[in-house]
Amino acid sequence: MAEHAVGTVSHYYGKLEVAGIELTDELNVGDTIHILGHTSDFSQTVASIQIEHEKVDSAKAGDPVAVKVKERARIHDRVFVVTPD
Repeated sequence: MAEHAVGTVSHYYGKLEVAGIELTDELNVGDTIHILGHTSDFSQTVASIQIEHEKVDSAKAGDPVAVKVKERARIHDRVFVVTPD
């Protein structure tokens, strides 16, 4: 499995279990992401993406997005999209 960086976690909303991510590349609903940081290391499929509280199917570099996550993410964690080899 190959990975390429798509952004960095800028916020984490614990009660909502949502990570705010600043994108440096495109992210789509259905992509498998890997969140990796000093104490974070998990993968999941992106079920939904929101920009400014509006659901979208994809987002591009520079967009601040919110993604529901299954584990705690931390500010400065790196976000990668996992692609099959």
